[in-house]
This record gives sequence, C-alpha cells and structure tokens, in this order.
Amino acid sequence: MYFIITALAAILTTIGWRSISEDKFQLSTLCLIYWGATLMWLVDHVVAYLTEGGAFLEISMDATLLGITVVVCGFIVWMLIAVVKNLWGVPRKN
Repeated sequence: MYFIITALAAILTTIGWRSISEDKFQLSTLCLIYWGATLMWLVDHVVAYLTEGGAFLEISMDATLLGITVVVCGFIVWMLIAVVKNLWGVPRKN
C-alpha cells in the first residue's frame, strides 16, 4: 500500500506542478522527493517479488501507515527546503 500511496502523491504533485506556469512554490523539488520514493518502492517490490515470490503489493494497516508517514515526511522536508530557499532569497536590510 505504501507504493500506491507514494505513487499517487507523486502523480498528484506532478499534475499540480505542471499546471502552475512558474515554480514559485518549488513543487519540482516535492515531485523529485515523491518520485524518488516511488522508484525506491518499485525496485524494492520487484526485487522482493523475484527473490521471495508471493504478493507484489502489500495491503495492510502497517503498509498504509508507512505510506502516509513517507508522504508526510517528504512534505515536511519540502517545506523546510522552501523556507530556507525563501529566507536566503530575500534581500536583507543593513
């Protein structure tokens, strides 16, 4: 389930980023975070499926909470990056 949640967050963020003409909110960074996590989960699922067999997707409450945690942590990291870049971009008064 964490793969599905992270992929959904990556797709929605990409749609939002592409619909905004300028990258004022640095959604490209958030897209990179979510797509990186999605690619990581995809590789993990493929390798586990090929080596261990079994189900390709894990659907449980733990997997759902992991997906939500990854999306929230990615959002927090993106907010910190956006705040730091905005603070450095503002001219300071002497």
